Amino acid sequence: MKMLINVAETVVADALRGMAAAHPELTVDVENRVIVRRDAPVAGQVGLVSGGGSGHEPLHGGFVGPGMLSAACPGEVFTSPVPDQMVRAAAAVDSGAGVLFIVKNYTGDVLNFDMAAELAEDEGIQVAKVLVNDDVAVTDSLYTAGRRGTGATLFVEKIAGAAAQEGQSLERVEAVARQVNESSRSFGVALSACTTPAKGSPTFDLPSGELELGVGIHGEPGRERRAMMTSREIADFSVNAILEDLSPRNPVLVLVNGMGATPLLELYGFNAEVQRVLTERGVAVARTLVGNYVTSLDMAGASVTLCQVDEELLRLWDAPVRTAGLRWGI
Repeated sequence: MKMLINVAETVVADALRGMAAAHPELTVDVENRVIVRRDAPVAGQVGLVSGGGSGHEPLHGGFVGPGMLSAACPGEVFTSPVPDQMVRAAAAVDSGAGVLFIVKNYTGDVLNFDMAAELAEDEGIQVAKVLVNDDVAVTDSLYTAGRRGTGATLFVEKIAGAAAQEGQSLERVEAVARQVNESSRSFGVALSACTTPAKGSPTFDLPSGELELGVGIHGEPGRERRAMMTSREIADFSVNAILEDLSPRNPVLVLVNGMGATPLLELYGFNAEVQRVLTERGVAVARTLVGNYVTSLDMAGASVTLCQVDEELLRLWDAPVRTAGLRWGI
């Protein structure tokens, strides 16, 4: 496989050095693998810390900045960061108002963030945790007990980040984050497998002419494989799978997310079909975001995430944000 890398062993460190050079508004500790807002800690603000394996960019490091995360901890590719990274990040962003850990539901992430929370509290840092588990495709997977955390992570980080930016309390920011997670559901589809730098070949076998319905962001198996479907058929299947589990009474935020190798031309066409299904099902759309935000290296495919919002959540979604991967209003 051809990759724009030096050697597999330095992929994450090389990317962090490049990020530091491109974004002087961030403090990027390459050795300790922590990305922090340069102005952190911000007086009176709750610190938001998230992280996970690399390979899902811009998640999470690309979402560090005003209106979103205070810090992110990148692990090796598809591998959880370690507690020391998380404690270091928490200490860097704690202003005395407490720190919220936003954790995708993967076993390694959950265990390490739990341990980090205990260590941080031993150092006098007040910590709360929110688990993101929005994927409706399967209940358990190779990496997960319960539902996987996927596209809703962006909604949680953005909306909770806006609440923190306003100076809301740790208790309130945590409650907002939980509300967003509970109001969100996702479903993903793979058209091809991804390739990790260490392996150098596809991580799973997906024959030509087939697709994986309900794939995970590490290539975990979904609900079933079928012969290739049209964009219209994939949208019908994906949105209906979400609406079997979520019956929104309020308008929804829509994320049509690329897995890393799907062109925007295709993603926007897919969004047209997603919007058609929502209209047919009587679901009002408040805002739509299309692009590559929660990726899986070079996987071709897409995911759909819906989040039911009330006026307050929508206000926080619309609030200004300035990060490498998401930016508006500033």
